[in-house]
Amino acid sequence: MIDAWRLFPVLALAALAGASVWLERITRIEEPAFVGEQTGPDFVAEHTRVVGFGEDGRQRYELIADRLEHFPAGDITRLHQPQLRMQDEQRETRITAARADVSPGGERVDLAGEVKVRRPGAGDDLPLALDSETLTVWPDAHRAETDSPVVLVRGASRATALGMRADNLFGTLELSGEVRTFMPRRQGSPS
Repeated sequence: MIDAWRLFPVLALAALAGASVWLERITRIEEPAFVGEQTGPDFVAEHTRVVGFGEDGRQRYELIADRLEHFPAGDITRLHQPQLRMQDEQRETRITAARADVSPGGERVDLAGEVKVRRPGAGDDLPLALDSETLTVWPDAHRAETDSPVVLVRGASRATALGMRADNLFGTLELSGEVRTFMPRRQGSPS
């Protein structure tokens, strides 16, 4: 038989350990989890190039930017000094701006700051230049619009307006608000 006095140190240590665990649990301060929203970017890339291809495997667009930042709040991608080059069967269109915000999935691009659209001529089609402070582009749908003043130059013709909508799929361009145009006479036309 074991003497009781020999078990006393073991029982005392067990009681002390149990009391320590109990004391630690009741005095623990739960730190609240951070529930604030992240305001800064979670991803930054310098000198980026993104290329998009169509279902047929041909390049549809190329996007180059000096800096790309992704913001998890809203899943927005911000581009600094973006250059968008869109390709179709006949020609390419180049769009530049100071900055752009790309929506989730890349369906919509909101360009701002010295937006310039340039499309070279092809065959009988004259070159086109459009300048504005803002422009929203839907690259897959080949649509664009702005409510900012625009200057449109096509060949020797010039137009200004307070807004514009373009749909390249249907080949339509609609100028809105105080539209002013200058169209030179054609050579050999009667006066």
